[in-house]
Amino acid sequence: MLLKSKLVIVSALFTLATNSLLSNAAEQTRWTFDGEIHNNSLALSPDESTAIVSISDQPKVIVYNLKELNKHITLESYITPRNIIFSPSGNDFYVSDSSLGVVNKIDTQSLKTIAQMPLGAGAFGTTISQDGKTLYVNNQAASTVTAVNLDTNQPKAVITGFAQPRQGVRLNPQNDKLFVTNFLGDKITIVNTATNKIESEIKGFNKLRAISITQDGKTLFAANSGSNTIAVVDIDKRQIINTIKVGKDPYGAALTPDGKHVYSGNLGDNSLSEIDVSTMQVTATINGFKEPRQAIVFTHDGQYAYVLNVDLSISKLDLNSKKIVQTFNP
Repeated sequence: MLLKSKLVIVSALFTLATNSLLSNAAEQTRWTFDGEIHNNSLALSPDESTAIVSISDQPKVIVYNLKELNKHITLESYITPRNIIFSPSGNDFYVSDSSLGVVNKIDTQSLKTIAQMPLGAGAFGTTISQDGKTLYVNNQAASTVTAVNLDTNQPKAVITGFAQPRQGVRLNPQNDKLFVTNFLGDKITIVNTATNKIESEIKGFNKLRAISITQDGKTLFAANSGSNTIAVVDIDKRQIINTIKVGKDPYGAALTPDGKHVYSGNLGDNSLSEIDVSTMQVTATINGFKEPRQAIVFTHDGQYAYVLNVDLSISKLDLNSKKIVQTFNP
């Protein structure tokens, strides 16, 4: 009963804050508390016609039309955009801004903000459930994760017990476990989504960055930028079972749709490392990028990857030829 009362109070405050933000957007106080923490983000629409990108150093979000080379629209009014994610339907997408402390829900066709969710300064990584009903938002400053009911755009739970959760947050394919990266302590926290309670953690990473999870929910890949490796985690055992040497300063650990390869975005040497999952060996190093990080997204057929560069251009990579075949420029 006490928990329900707290959520009612949080929901009421959330509504008041939302109304205030929407009506006084031009007057809101802007505070950049985390300017030394850098990341980028790339979201691909379900129909693969649109890519939306940001880098936290630049106060804008760019929407690319992937059917027409270099046709794009810039969305302003951001300070530190952190993560972008589409709803499963593709009708809207969500942009978090850690300095403004909000997540914006934006209509894909009109590009108008249709809801603004004030979650506190530090709103960072996001992921959405397969049914499109729940959005999970890391808060780096408060060390919490908020579960938002997307039918009402209201919070339904605030989960505590983390240590600077930033970009990395993923649901397993079964959607019963939420995996949250903690920058402090270099660990991954596992949350039971039925109870919104932390049930276990995995330790032993080195400057933990992006993560991905196999379709069977048994294996997790994580980028260790501190040791230039990709860690391979046995999820059932809750332990790292292998590490694979990749390029310099890896941020990405992106798993292809067929689960056969993992791609590491190596910030330090402007490359991608391709890992064969069956052998756990690097099979190719692909050059020609500009400080790639975790923003690596694949087409559904697994033929291409879109990779975001530091200048907010997108490189379209043919995964068969291992060559960049197209570049979209801002």
